[in-house]
Amino acid sequence: PEGWAGPGLPVLGDTEVLCMGYNRTEVTTLPPFFGKPTRPAKDAAKNLTPLDGQRPSGLDCGRTCKCKAPLIPISKESHPLYNRIRTGQVPNCAIPCYQPYFTQDEKTFATFWIGLWSILCFLSTSTTVATFLIDMERFKYPERPIIFLSACYLFVSMGYIVRLVAGHANVACNSEHHHIHYETTGPALCTIVFLLLYFFGMASSIWWVILSLTWFLAAGMKWGNEAIASYAQYFHLAAWLIPSAKSIAVLALSSVDGDPVAGVCYVGNQSLENLRGFVLAPLVVYLFTGSLFLLAGFISLFRIRSVIKQGGTKTDKLEKLMIRIGIFTVLYTVPATIVIACYIYEQHNREAWEQAQNCSCPGDSHHPKPDYAVFMLKYFMCLVVGITSGVWIWSGKTLESWRR
Repeated sequence: PEGWAGPGLPVLGDTEVLCMGYNRTEVTTLPPFFGKPTRPAKDAAKNLTPLDGQRPSGLDCGRTCKCKAPLIPISKESHPLYNRIRTGQVPNCAIPCYQPYFTQDEKTFATFWIGLWSILCFLSTSTTVATFLIDMERFKYPERPIIFLSACYLFVSMGYIVRLVAGHANVACNSEHHHIHYETTGPALCTIVFLLLYFFGMASSIWWVILSLTWFLAAGMKWGNEAIASYAQYFHLAAWLIPSAKSIAVLALSSVDGDPVAGVCYVGNQSLENLRGFVLAPLVVYLFTGSLFLLAGFISLFRIRSVIKQGGTKTDKLEKLMIRIGIFTVLYTVPATIVIACYIYEQHNREAWEQAQNCSCPGDSHHPKPDYAVFMLKYFMCLVVGITSGVWIWSGKTLESWRR
């Protein structure tokens, strides 16, 4: 037929029959008719599907993951984070200053929510600490660790209040590039907020372990106030030295980063390894250790309850003290467990959220997003122990102390 050359071979350049030319490695420029795609090529493009099996809404959708708005691409080699970060499998892609997964109303409510509980925590803990300072003899071991735990939460609440006063962007964000802080030890405001939250947060967990230990020594081993107090220097050494070493390690490794939801600086907000190593693992260890002492104390108390009841009025007072400390330590375990559960949820799903942001098609409605309520629950539980610690001083004795 016309248009064919030789025995059944199509003529080179016939765009109705051919969709390709033959290989000429020495030719550097293609003839003009190769610039226009032919009809078969278009049909082939329509049949392409991305790796996840979903059909794309456009030709380019779903083939590759790319840094999609509102995430911020880092294109300049002069940027300090160039080739050092990745988000959702995309290198040089940064999380913006504010969490991209939540609406503006949710972001506004988050500021109100964190501000409300941090101020209530500050009022409760400052009252507790002030009551201790005006009547120090009243709070002896095994209950004294509650005062130090309350003091730690006082400083944690101050960290959130600094963020409230200074503003989200001034604490957690890089003002020059408008993305969240990554791998930093500065600026000063970010570092101060990190130290207030991390150092005193970890110290409060250790003071809870010490409270459980002293409760076990008093209830289970029947130690007196003086015997427990003789070890006070070791308690202080553990409670302040261990968080100091961890805080120094985080700063030395430049692992402080911004939280795009709360607008504070912490560790592990952008790095899952840091979240697991510096936050999750210590919290799990402290909760487990404290719970063991708590359980041992309860078992011992049940065993010797008949003996305690034969001791008269003085032992009745001791029993009341044991019950109060027992209730308080249980009140601590519930929020601590929920905080750990929230962190586990976050570290398990964060990569999926980021990939859904960068690798999904515009029409996709099923890609995973973080649950807003989980984050709000986490911040509430991080502060509620400071509020409940004030329950300890709600008594007539406190009013007497303040009157004096």
